[in-house]
Amino acid sequence: MRLPVEGPWATIRDHLVDRIPKLPPQRLDQMLAEGRIVGQDGPVTLVTPYRPGTFIWFHRDLPDEVPVPFEIGVVHRDEHLVVADKPHFMATIPRGRHVLETALVRLRRDLDLPELSPAHRLDRLTAGLLIFVVNREHRGAYQTLFRDRKVRKVYEAVARHDPGLTLPTTVRSRIVKERGIVTAQEVAGEPNARTRIELIEHARGLGRYRLLPETGRTHQLRVHMSGLGIPILGDRFYPVVTETTLDDFSRPLQLLARTLEFTDPITGELRRFESRLKLRNCDQHTLSEFSIL
Repeated sequence: MRLPVEGPWATIRDHLVDRIPKLPPQRLDQMLAEGRIVGQDGPVTLVTPYRPGTFIWFHRDLPDEVPVPFEIGVVHRDEHLVVADKPHFMATIPRGRHVLETALVRLRRDLDLPELSPAHRLDRLTAGLLIFVVNREHRGAYQTLFRDRKVRKVYEAVARHDPGLTLPTTVRSRIVKERGIVTAQEVAGEPNARTRIELIEHARGLGRYRLLPETGRTHQLRVHMSGLGIPILGDRFYPVVTETTLDDFSRPLQLLARTLEFTDPITGELRRFESRLKLRNCDQHTLSEFSIL
């Protein structure tokens, strides 16, 4: 944090009280007493004079997190990669209210790999394959694969079966996701998102679908399935946002990152990984189970 060049404060503590009103002064004083706020010359104390334009450093308090009651499976591990099966309801990386209960933090801790980093991401509600890079010097090579769309991805989803839909089909649209808005929108304009959708099986009014994204827009698969009139079971955002609590794990989004295939940029070998997680069979579902739709 950079301290303003001008201001009326006699001490750094006085400034922080004004600047961080959500932090109770008593908690701030405790952090100062524990030496957890540091300036260029060492720990900041209750009486350290205010120094305009200088920097201070500290770790924010971690939020209280609801434990995610699912384990992360390790599908593959070698000197370059860790391929994990991320469960539903777990974020890929720390963000907002999710820090310790994220795939990255759990795997760094459980595997004792402090430099582990994700080559790509899955949103919190989607389950399935995630690739992590073991060493930072290889991170860029694997991340570039995903950026340049050189990874073949196959997803599975369960949604309502509409016999009037002609499948397989490729959906093309323009998807826009604005910062601060939880949902993405399809808008008029040049398509920037393409998904091939295939029907694998159907029973009891539900279908199992194979989804092959050719692009990687935020929520692309969920938006395209909803746009066809067959939103994915358990989707809390599409077609309408449904508020749920963070400790509600009762209706997982029926979307799974099933397979990943690519040519390894370090070894040159063809890599193919398949998730060990399973969505329910169509004949195990009823729409009433997912009444949020």
